[in-house]
Amino acid sequence: MATIELRAPRDDAERVVAGRLVIPSAALRLGAAFAESGYALHLVGGSVRDLLLDRAAATPDLDFTTDARPEQVLALAAGLGAATWDVGIAFGTVGLHLEGVACEVTTYRSESYDPRSRNPAVEYGDTLEGDLLRRDFTVNAMAVSLPQQVFVDLFGGLADLELGRLRTPAAATESFSDDPLRMLRAARFAAQLGLQPDDELLAAMAELAPRLEIVAAERIRDELGKLLLAEDPVAGLELLVDTGLADVVLPELPALRLSIDEHHQHKDVYRHSLTVLEQAVALEGRLPGGGPDLVLRLAALLHDIGKPATKRELPGGRVSFLDHDRVGSRLVKDRLRALRFPKDVVRAVADLVFLHLRFHGYGEAAWTDSAVRRYVRDAGEELPRLHVLTRSDCTTRNARKAARLSAAYDDLEARIEELAAEEELGRLRPDLDGERIMALLGLPPGPLVGRARAHLLELRTERGPLPEDAAVAELYAWARTNGIPVP
Repeated sequence: MATIELRAPRDDAERVVAGRLVIPSAALRLGAAFAESGYALHLVGGSVRDLLLDRAAATPDLDFTTDARPEQVLALAAGLGAATWDVGIAFGTVGLHLEGVACEVTTYRSESYDPRSRNPAVEYGDTLEGDLLRRDFTVNAMAVSLPQQVFVDLFGGLADLELGRLRTPAAATESFSDDPLRMLRAARFAAQLGLQPDDELLAAMAELAPRLEIVAAERIRDELGKLLLAEDPVAGLELLVDTGLADVVLPELPALRLSIDEHHQHKDVYRHSLTVLEQAVALEGRLPGGGPDLVLRLAALLHDIGKPATKRELPGGRVSFLDHDRVGSRLVKDRLRALRFPKDVVRAVADLVFLHLRFHGYGEAAWTDSAVRRYVRDAGEELPRLHVLTRSDCTTRNARKAARLSAAYDDLEARIEELAAEEELGRLRPDLDGERIMALLGLPPGPLVGRARAHLLELRTERGPLPEDAAVAELYAWARTNGIPVP
């Protein structure tokens, strides 16, 4: 390790960065190897930014830029005995492992989009200054030249980091036109680092929002996921909506800004959804794996996206959103599939949206044990997330009502735990499995076995576990009703 002392004026800065920059030994070793071969090497980007903020653990990988070409970088890595990968070599990037650290070394470059293309066109550059100029934001355009350990800040990134300000090294319109995804990154950094875009950047985002249409869905998905998993996702989401970016990447979100009727009988669903998200983030400690949890945060944000399509004006100024859970589940599937989220994420979020109203009414009418079992069965492995989502969905300002809802859900969770202890509720299965059903009825594998199993599962849900002789009797009764011979 090596330490660089930084001398930067603080003035009345709103935030203070570390006064020292500690350079990892892997970076120093790599820098020495490049220098011996006559090449320049610089630690850059988020690696420098997070070292300054003393949050290197957030981005443990290291990013470098160099005047060496990719084939020369590969040769240098081989000389160090480092394992390499070349997935990004078409974009001038070589990956390597050194001292247990993942490093990406990219040749000086310029990058831009053809207005008709979804893929960046890459050209190699000749200078560090040119490379830093093409980077997304000034806070990511700082570098440390190696092995000399010289801190390079050509565009005021350190001052912006201290002030919590987000700017681009080049003109914002030029930067965002070249790579429209940078506009989403701006929202992500607002959520992740609390950085506030300056006026030029905000104006460029609003002007160029339609340019996001040329960006591949997978790249948008990745940035949106990082934003949602940040410490303050609401700050980033508000920026997306306010600049019009959400109209392109997640139009269902701004659509939640329903007008409040003249009687003020219902809430702004957009603001409610952001509050639910904030509360879900605060309750993630209740999840078995803790947080941040992408599925829960997506479900919290999108649980009411079916409301605009189901809004109905009723007499007396009242409003209804009948079936918004069912409609919302379908809309969630459509949007998340369009963004290329994995199938398991799509399914889990859609299920949570579909189930988020199930708890309503529990406090007014006592549920039977069968109703509790059905709640657990339908939630399946999403039950812990459903617990958190349902609690988070209470945003009333009426303290007495909020306390009543919380107590009711406490009671439901306690009943679930009691039944789970008695009946292994978390592994709710029919009392007879498929093999036993086939043996008892002399059936081959097929739909009839599935129907018999579903019938027994419904009985299990309704009545709890049955003794085997009772389960067999119920199976035979079902078989007779369906014209299946009973031995």
